[in-house]
Amino acid sequence: MIWRWQMWKLWHKVKMICALMDAGTMAMGAIAMGGMRNIAKLLGKHVLEEWMNMYHIHSSFLLQYIMNRIEHLNIFILLLLLLFSCTNKGSMEKHQNNRDNIVTVKEEVKEIDMDDVIIGSVARLSIINNFLIINDSKSPDLLLHLFDCKNAGYKYISSAVPRGQGPGEIANIGHIGVNSKKNEIYVSDHGKLKIFLYPLDSIVRNPFYQPQIKKEINNIQFPSNYEYICDTLSFARIIEPTGNVGHNEILAKWNIESGDILKMKYSNPKVEKKRISIAVSIEDDILVEAYHNYDLMTILDLNGNLISNVYGKNWNSRNFKEINHYGKVIFIGKTIVASYSGGNRLTDEYYPTKLLLFDINGNYVKTIETGYRISDFCYDDKNNNIIFNFEDVIQFGYLNLDGILD
Repeated sequence: MIWRWQMWKLWHKVKMICALMDAGTMAMGAIAMGGMRNIAKLLGKHVLEEWMNMYHIHSSFLLQYIMNRIEHLNIFILLLLLLFSCTNKGSMEKHQNNRDNIVTVKEEVKEIDMDDVIIGSVARLSIINNFLIINDSKSPDLLLHLFDCKNAGYKYISSAVPRGQGPGEIANIGHIGVNSKKNEIYVSDHGKLKIFLYPLDSIVRNPFYQPQIKKEINNIQFPSNYEYICDTLSFARIIEPTGNVGHNEILAKWNIESGDILKMKYSNPKVEKKRISIAVSIEDDILVEAYHNYDLMTILDLNGNLISNVYGKNWNSRNFKEINHYGKVIFIGKTIVASYSGGNRLTDEYYPTKLLLFDINGNYVKTIETGYRISDFCYDDKNNNIIFNFEDVIQFGYLNLDGILD
């Protein structure tokens, strides 16, 4: 009879389900189980009971048989999940003890003629459109020095923004935020607790231009460094007080309009006190924290989820607190570029002489050894140059990257 043939096929389908479960093929087993249920509905309860009696199958035996297979399958799935979890965690924790792909470029570094402009050693560099801006926090008079990037020689243009307590003057200059779309810079004054807006064209024409107030800040929780995206989003290094004299640094989203600060979700639990540089790539959805006081670089997505922790050879060193590790970090396309020292922070070895290059997942690519002590650097994308401020026999120089990043 037709129904007996159907029952025979049903029995073989049950055996196939168990075999599939034994093999761990969960998806196919689920399909087959669904087919069995459909046939049982089609035949009816009395037909199923007659079939089981004909083949001397007790219902409790059938149930136990299938349940045993399901239990084995659950264990199999659990093992797979544990294996995936361990593999995924391993890919997030990168230990790099050998970074020996070294390219020496000292002879390729070209000195920049400063045209008799005297600039302090701790000056910080920024690029905005066709201008190189040097922020000279130690200058007794004009704090910003502008150079032309249209030609790679970086010709001096002018200086602007006077130091002082009066109107239009900066008392204690901090970070310079860059808005390339509007050709504006935002200058932090930690003395007046304000961020001032300067149109670049205006300070080129008038060194004593009276700026607008972009934002009031406080001295309790504030951005000491940030990468401006728009008025409602910057990625910032935020200073937070800890006790009467100490402070910690955190990575956060910062809304320059409202002042709202949203801390990133992840922070390495092995780190006690953060001292970091930061970089962001909107195109690749990547944030980087490079630690000064640990041999560690942490890579996150823009929502603060961990992509990878990158540990260097000094991560577990007993004297890691005496070592200066990373300096500044930037993105050049899909390459993370970070200055790195590895020297004693109490000596001249504090200054890094090399740049470490990584892909966006934190895999080491190569080392660029400049042979000079690096105080700061930035990237000129129009000329494909890294511009340096050195604490060395030359103060400012640049390195063309054609053929070096390949």
